[in-house]
Amino acid sequence: MSADNQLTRNQRDDLRTIAAMIVPASDEYKVPGADDPAIQADILATLGRDTKPVTAALDHLARLAGQPLGELDTAKRDAVAQEFRTSGGAPAVTLVRVVLQCYYRDDRVLRSLGLELRAPFPKGYVLEDGDWSLLDPVRARPTSLRKAP
Repeated sequence: MSADNQLTRNQRDDLRTIAAMIVPASDEYKVPGADDPAIQADILATLGRDTKPVTAALDHLARLAGQPLGELDTAKRDAVAQEFRTSGGAPAVTLVRVVLQCYYRDDRVLRSLGLELRAPFPKGYVLEDGDWSLLDPVRARPTSLRKAP
């Protein structure tokens, strides 16, 4: 279920701001920041069971900031973020994990890391029907018979 309707507008804005602080965009590596609209949409779409702790983290962040995080100057925002790191507890850890999880599964980020956009096995190749050559190492082992329970 999408968290888009479960988070207030201010919470979504603070989420976008804190995500940009966690992973800023890089022109050097040609990757977006975690505040990118596609990454933010992924976060909101997949928040699921983490909605409650993330909401708690965003509420704690709002109390520390006293106003929307994006409206603070850089020095004040950094001070709030430092306080959030030390006092946010498990909800803060969950918020950071959710942001990083969605960031590192973005195709642009995977490409920048030199990873292919596919499952690691079977390397995108179609296995032919009846091609059991993958089992050759297993077949080479001695037969082991065991009684069924």
